[in-house]
Amino acid sequence: MNAFVLNRHGRMVFPSNIVPELDFSTVETLEQLDSVIQRDFETKAPSGTDILDKVRTGGYATRYALMRDLALNLFWANRFSITMYEKRPTRWADVPRNRPDVFLPVVEPWEEGETKVAAVREAYAALPAQWDAEVEDRVFGVLFDVFGNRKHHATTLPAIKPTVAEFLDKPGGLTFRLPSYDPDYPVYDYRDILDCDEEVPELEALHRWAMVLHNQYPWDRTQVELAEAGQLSDDDFVVVFTPRDKAVRDFLRRLEDGATSRPAPQPRESRQPARPYREVDVRRDFRVMPRLEALAAVHGDQVCSNDDLIRNTAYNWSPMSAAEISQKTGIEQRRYSSVTVEELALQAAEAALAKSGRGPEEIGAVLVCTCTSSRLIPSLATYLCGQLGMYQVAAAYDLIAACAGMPYGLADATRLLQEVERPVLIVCVEKFSDKIGNVRTSRMIFGDGAAGMVVGPAPEGADPDLLVMKTYASGPASEVNSILWPNPEFDNNITVFGPQVKALAGRYLAQMIEELSELPDPDGRAGSLMESVDLIVPHQANKTMVIQLAERAGLTADQLYFNIETVGNTSSASIPLAIHDAVRDGVLTEPARLFAPGFGAGAVAGYAIMRLDPAVVAVQTAAAPTAGEQPAASAAEPEPGELPKPSDDVGVAFG
Repeated sequence: MNAFVLNRHGRMVFPSNIVPELDFSTVETLEQLDSVIQRDFETKAPSGTDILDKVRTGGYATRYALMRDLALNLFWANRFSITMYEKRPTRWADVPRNRPDVFLPVVEPWEEGETKVAAVREAYAALPAQWDAEVEDRVFGVLFDVFGNRKHHATTLPAIKPTVAEFLDKPGGLTFRLPSYDPDYPVYDYRDILDCDEEVPELEALHRWAMVLHNQYPWDRTQVELAEAGQLSDDDFVVVFTPRDKAVRDFLRRLEDGATSRPAPQPRESRQPARPYREVDVRRDFRVMPRLEALAAVHGDQVCSNDDLIRNTAYNWSPMSAAEISQKTGIEQRRYSSVTVEELALQAAEAALAKSGRGPEEIGAVLVCTCTSSRLIPSLATYLCGQLGMYQVAAAYDLIAACAGMPYGLADATRLLQEVERPVLIVCVEKFSDKIGNVRTSRMIFGDGAAGMVVGPAPEGADPDLLVMKTYASGPASEVNSILWPNPEFDNNITVFGPQVKALAGRYLAQMIEELSELPDPDGRAGSLMESVDLIVPHQANKTMVIQLAERAGLTADQLYFNIETVGNTSSASIPLAIHDAVRDGVLTEPARLFAPGFGAGAVAGYAIMRLDPAVVAVQTAAAPTAGEQPAASAAEPEPGELPKPSDDVGVAFG
């Protein structure tokens, strides 16, 4: 499924947030499925009894709050049918009796259903609108038509439906009976749902929810009854369930075969190293001094604002406003790319080579720092060699050091310089937008982007641009596994465990500052190396978190530079993108000493104390869209599975 599409209003839509989909290729057992269903549906969804109690105690302040609970309840009632099965109203006489892949839902009557429905109707009428009464009435009409005509209890629905033969063998079981069925009963087209357009982002998301839920019952809901097998006549219609795709069929076969999950191995208790690792003092430890010849940036071409996130709220997201996202993360928008990660990397590489004036035949090695590459063979680094026309280099490989990618890349490039004595091309590139799915915390934080750097030999006798470096890795297993991709428990999407990430970031940042505070300034300009730093450009993880951790370690917020407000967290690309933006925005106008610390997934970290001459930065001059800006022309709406077409802004940005 596409990471995002632009609808006919020029607004960004996330297809994976619209219809609940589970990746059953990663689910082995019913227990694993139950865990996912509980997390995504049951934890946040109120039961009908909960809604009734809340109505009676005055727990709803607005119509929107009531409607949101209705929608969550209905998603919960459809938790298995919407994720596992296709519904096919079929004439009872035409239903196959003995096929193993044709099922009939067995349901129980909804206890106090009429009372709950009446209470919701009356409560809605008495509550005030939160934003727009007309829109809220329209959305409520769709939701209540589903909720008010539901006949079955949601609590007792099993994941595995009985086959028709099993239904017939167990008298007393109830299933849906429709006295008639209109195959042309109106439903919302996929494009209708994409093009949903409301001024209030929260109402736009809720309207999409209502449209999806309406489509789960494509028949006259007022006529639905619950009937036993013996009460069905040949001309009655029943709702047959069939597996929605091959992955569900395979999952059902695994269950039939008695598949069991293997317990994960338990990690050992982590131990401190036998002795500390010393810093890498470039002038002390190396013969060939590194010179930063060029730095070029490629930002994502599409802006995804916090309002865009809210209007794309998925059924399994906790309520949060655009302002709350900003307050929690420091992010106002993030940038997504319409092109592949390979194209992003290539654009950054070409821009860096052009700025350095180097031809492909002059490059001695290519390093790509990424944790979101879509390829293993060939590596992204060797792919770039081929695309750039490099007949032979001494080394080309990918480095998976996540948010510490740039410090790791600079450290490896400096080592390679000693061997090849010719420039090394480093590309830091990430494309997160297509690896998030409907995971809320990841969608709030991550963006796409790339940066290219050329590190070459400094002239004989010249000072290096990279002064002191150090890399770190590992820690407690909980920190090592604090950011995961692919994660089977979250449909193979990237997931972030916030407390563990904050623990590792705080641990490393405090350690770096302590170590740098004990090192002398090699030029004697200040009392310590830390005091000699002109500007700190940290990994742009989460502005709110990083400032808190930095202040805890003795720094002040005005010592740090951030661009995360406009680009999001781009992992390995975040530091070089921030350096570029600091030059572009006039924060860095003359050579300066930077402290660039990175820390993140895998409990890796690293830093570089470096000299940055703004003259080596290839500053982007093309106009870029900002949050809220609409494309000049509406983009065509891709069908599911079709690649999104780049907007006109892509041509402006990248030619």
